[in-house]
Amino acid sequence: MGIVTAKQLKQRTGEIIKRVKLGERLTVTYRGKPVAVILAPPAEGRGLSSDLPPFEEAWKEIEVSLQRTEPGFASWREAMKWARSGHSS
Repeated sequence: MGIVTAKQLKQRTGEIIKRVKLGERLTVTYRGKPVAVILAPPAEGRGLSSDLPPFEEAWKEIEVSLQRTEPGFASWREAMKWARSGHSS
């Protein structure tokens, strides 16, 4: 398995996609820590995994979850202020 940095991924996306298409499995690192793995989908159909629900069904589940959750902020401005203060990382 190869390793590419987030910076390399940004600067050489086309080259990295070619490597993945050829079957290489790549680990993406950010500040020296692995954050993602890029690999080609299964050869059979080259589609999404069959265990994933259809988009519409998945989206409905997300909406139901959001409706059950209490908002953490009184307004979007409050959320933006919190995120910009450095607490979102």
